[in-house]
Formats: sequence, C-alpha cells, structure tokens
Amino acid sequence: MENEEAYKKAKERVEAKLGFYIHLCIYIVVNISLFIINKIASPDYIWFYWPLIGWGIGILFHGVGVLVAIGGISDRMIKKELKKIEKKGP
Repeated sequence: MENEEAYKKAKERVEAKLGFYIHLCIYIVVNISLFIINKIASPDYIWFYWPLIGWGIGILFHGVGVLVAIGGISDRMIKKELKKIEKKGP
C-alpha cells in the first residue's frame, strides 16, 4: 500500500516537471519565431519582447511552483515532519 502511494506521488511529480519542460520548450520556440517575424516584418519597431516578458513571468511562476515547491521545499518539510512523528512513536 505504501509503495503504491509513493509511486503515485512520484508519478505526479514527474508529470508536473514534464509539463513545465514542455511549457518552457514551447515558450522558447514561439518567442524565437516572434523575434524572427518581428525582424522581417517590422524591423523599425521592436515588439517581440512584450509577449516574451508577459509569458516569461508565467513561466517563472510555473517553474517555481514545480521545481521549488514540489521538488525541494515540500520534500524537506515532509521529511522533517516524518522524523518528528517517528520520534514521538505511537
């Protein structure tokens, strides 16, 4: 039973990380494309950085939520609480 829960938790984390990496790749490809379109269509007016900044903020929060909260801080907090519970006993 415990192994199933650990597997489900690990699967959720992997899926969350994969979702972030896919989001990041799409962000990079789209913004490179926008840069090229901007340079070809209207080289006098630079506008590609607006979506880059706006979407970049979303990527930042997505990355923090996935890579920091799921993988780092929460794991340490969970381990700390488990140690406290183990010390107290039944």
